[in-house]
Amino acid sequence: MKPKTLYTYTLILASFFTLALFTSYSEKNDTPPKTPPTETGSDALPQLIHGINLKQPFNFAGEGLPMTNFDVRERLDRELSVNSYWHSSTLLNIKASTRYFPAMEKILKENEVPDDFKYLAVAESSLRNVKSPAGAKGIWQFMKNTATHYGLEVNSEVDERYHVEKATEAACKYLKSYKEQFGNWTLSAAAYNMGGPNLKKELSAQGSDSYYDLNLNHETNRYVFRIVAIKEIIKRPQNFGFYLENEDMYQPLDDYKTVEINSAIPSLANFAKEQGISYRMLKIYNPWLRSSKLTNSKGKTYQIKIPNKKF
Repeated sequence: MKPKTLYTYTLILASFFTLALFTSYSEKNDTPPKTPPTETGSDALPQLIHGINLKQPFNFAGEGLPMTNFDVRERLDRELSVNSYWHSSTLLNIKASTRYFPAMEKILKENEVPDDFKYLAVAESSLRNVKSPAGAKGIWQFMKNTATHYGLEVNSEVDERYHVEKATEAACKYLKSYKEQFGNWTLSAAAYNMGGPNLKKELSAQGSDSYYDLNLNHETNRYVFRIVAIKEIIKRPQNFGFYLENEDMYQPLDDYKTVEINSAIPSLANFAKEQGISYRMLKIYNPWLRSSKLTNSKGKTYQIKIPNKKF
């Protein structure tokens, strides 16, 4: 074979193998797997990145989102995307939901407040007893004046903003007052975030009675959409790439006895020991006890949870 002919033949053969290899690779990689990889090694990162499916109706508290409005679609798309790919925070929110939602659901139902408002608590605090820069505290993020207005005790030793059941009761009263004032639950949620007087002012200035038509501050503009996004992800986590087993979820703190106290407790650490538990467990089950003692100068009756299981 002549050198020129050999060169041409070699070039053609190389091109064929290159095309075959590319085609084989493309066939394997063009279609993403429907389930994440099963590798569990330290180098494995099971993750599928894709756009959010908006081809379905969405609602908050039974009130539909106007999904034909491109602005509404894009605002919801943003919150679904942010919360879907904000992995650690969303993962922990899903885990915490099984601890706190059962108690919240019962109280919301008893107060005739839509179940969707439990997701507002996630948006507010990620279901943690945190303090905001503005001074709002607890899972429902009450400011002190609002908390006391709705019957919560707030002082240096007792802060019922950290009492999940009592704070949920207060939140129900607060939300229902806004529902009565503004006429729907969506605006009630917006008012919870920005304050009723501020929302009333914007409704009047902008001549609108729909949250979705209002141009509000950055946080409140995103607020309801964020709640809806959190709802969708926690209800159907696998649709958004979160795969958890039952043992991954945080269990409710519902295995306890109640001890009624109507006198002072000079040392909560000693009280915990008397109950056969640690000071740490006493505070986990009763985060509303904010000091190391309970003076109780007015002789009030407090119900303190004592876990039955010893940790």
